Amino acid sequence: MKTIETRSDLELLVDQFYGKVLEDAVLSSFFKYLDFQRHLPKMVDFWEFILLDASGYTTDVTKVHMHMRLQKDQFDRWIQLFNETVDGLFVGEKAQKAKERAFLIRWTIESKMNQN
Repeated sequence: MKTIETRSDLELLVDQFYGKVLEDAVLSSFFKYLDFQRHLPKMVDFWEFILLDASGYTTDVTKVHMHMRLQKDQFDRWIQLFNETVDGLFVGEKAQKAKERAFLIRWTIESKMNQN
């Protein structure tokens, strides 16, 4: 296993993660409508900004997901699949940071949804 070092690493992570999401009974209905040709590069941009200190990503990741109205079990499954994907591909500090950031995103979105 290797560490996360390049945009190609992040493309692999995002591609494999969303491949799992689209086949998952708990999550697929929330994501199947997305145009993944447009969405996946944005997600790679986000993770490149977070993990590789790339510039240019300015979207509020929590705001763009608020419309999905995920429930606790769906958030739990999202985190489970994300962590499984990271752990199946990568090791090291950036892999751990990715999992921590995903949990923070989940917590933030879930908290904001519960306030509305």
